[in-house]
Amino acid sequence: MHRPFQPIAWLLAGLLTAASGQAEIYRWIDDEGKLQFGDRPPDARGADKVELEPGNRYSHREIEPLKSSPAASGGRVVMYSAEWCGVCKQARRYFRDHRVPFREYDVETSDKGRRDYSRLGGRGVPLILVGDQRMSGFSAGRFEQLYRK
Repeated sequence: MHRPFQPIAWLLAGLLTAASGQAEIYRWIDDEGKLQFGDRPPDARGADKVELEPGNRYSHREIEPLKSSPAASGGRVVMYSAEWCGVCKQARRYFRDHRVPFREYDVETSDKGRRDYSRLGGRGVPLILVGDQRMSGFSAGRFEQLYRK
């Protein structure tokens, strides 16, 4: 028996199911430095909620440079990092995409990086300084709060 409308019925059923509820999606960096996605945030680790456009359509938009208040960081962002660190790569990419001026020091290959990191009592990378404020690890939302203060 030939059913010409069966694919259309499946398509409509899929669209109705997708429209009936909007699940929340979270992203975070796991203990191995890998980007993870899920419908529930991990325990106490920071996870960013992923905002999806209606219909999960992709639209290109220019990334605006972040602006800080003059009193905030004076544009001074310093990141202590390591070459192998996935979260460091994520932070570096974020800074470049948002045109955030920053200095970076590798805590394993740079004498200044190693010295400063030790003086700051660093216990993990990245260690990011925004003016006189300190952030261990990286979260775009948390960084923006520090940068705009």
